[in-house]
Amino acid sequence: MNDKQTGTAADAVPLHSYTEAADWINGLIPFGIRPGLERMQLLMERLGNPERRLKFIHVAGTNGKGSTCAYLTSILLACGYDVGTFTSPYITKFTNRFQYNGEDIPEETLTNLANMLKPHVEDIAATELGSPTMFEVSTAIAILYFAKVTFPDYVVWETGLGGRMDVTNIVSPVLSLITNVGHDHMDVLGDTIEDVAREKAGIIKPGVPVVSTATQPEVIAVLKEKAKQSKSTLYLLGEQFNYERRIVEENRQTFDFTGPFRSIESLEITLNGGHQVDNAALTIMGLEVLRQYAALLLDDEDLVKGLRTTAWPGRLEMVSQKPRILVDGAHNPEGAKSLAAALRTTYSYNQAHVMMGMLENKNHRDALRHILPIANTLIVTEPDFRKKMDAASFASIVREVASEEGLTVEVIVEPDWRAALDKLETLTADGDLGVVTGTLYLISDVRAQLLHIKDSEKGW
Repeated sequence: MNDKQTGTAADAVPLHSYTEAADWINGLIPFGIRPGLERMQLLMERLGNPERRLKFIHVAGTNGKGSTCAYLTSILLACGYDVGTFTSPYITKFTNRFQYNGEDIPEETLTNLANMLKPHVEDIAATELGSPTMFEVSTAIAILYFAKVTFPDYVVWETGLGGRMDVTNIVSPVLSLITNVGHDHMDVLGDTIEDVAREKAGIIKPGVPVVSTATQPEVIAVLKEKAKQSKSTLYLLGEQFNYERRIVEENRQTFDFTGPFRSIESLEITLNGGHQVDNAALTIMGLEVLRQYAALLLDDEDLVKGLRTTAWPGRLEMVSQKPRILVDGAHNPEGAKSLAAALRTTYSYNQAHVMMGMLENKNHRDALRHILPIANTLIVTEPDFRKKMDAASFASIVREVASEEGLTVEVIVEPDWRAALDKLETLTADGDLGVVTGTLYLISDVRAQLLHIKDSEKGW
């Protein structure tokens, strides 16, 4: 690499510890989310385009991305492949985002890679492009970790926001998966569901097959048009593949899968909620495409094992039995709808006591229209995060929606999430169910508290 490429590399102040590295990366948060690929493309060019050495499975969608990534990782590992996984947000610790064969990146490795990136980030920050963002630097660390340190067979690659202009879209994948398209991040992605769909469809690359579980006709129309333009084969749930649910009970769902290449019976997952069968079917269809056209070795016994052993924290996760407390990061209307459906079909209880905290920029009213009918009590609180919605304002929206819907719900306002959790534990009697939902920033803190996790960092 010549002097022109390295720029001011010699002047960069090194990071001496994981804490310093994490603080430096998170210190880029004020630069915000700035859709666009220019900074990322320049950063990759300066590093010799390491992303071109890797096989990516790119996953986009409004809900279900994380679960789909977990299924992919678990099944590919069961098949004997080495797997890199990049996801966001993280629930416990910053290193959760970068995994190789299910294990977090070592702190020392992350520090070394941050030091490799830092001079380039500082050089780009001095140009008219401005500083790379926290998510751009995190994405670059993931690429370096997989391309220069671990060398996985496949990288399971989750979008951050949208798809078309998301920095993860720097890669050329072997397969694209789009879970669903809903009303989230519309302040960034567009005013209509079609606008959001066009952003998600931006991960469809020329000639690369794409699989989706989207259901709305207007979304499907957008996906079909983009696939046609890209000369990509599109596999849609309900058209090219399907499933039939067999058994639904707590911590166990069974189903039969039917696809264009074959049918597979008696598959089982332990993740809860009907939407998780959608995510599992999406994953199976994607892997079937790779099996058919890219020589992926996928034995039925490995598929069965991988599905059954998939776990995903913070989503319909029972973190306490006495009292029974379930956590679920339902931070948008689609997530709230899935949570409400799961509470009706999967769990047995006398009364449901719900604790909820949200960020300011979410669709609170539509989320509450799903949550309020299943709540006997709603404890309104505040996540420990800079973009939180204050409890009093959120409570006033809760009361308005309850009145509009003709619902009677006891509303308790407790801004301190720890005190709110104490109230929830006290309220949840034997036979009842406590539910903590809303933003994942709240879920992360509550989960760490109830599971006695000491080094929880949480964040985007």
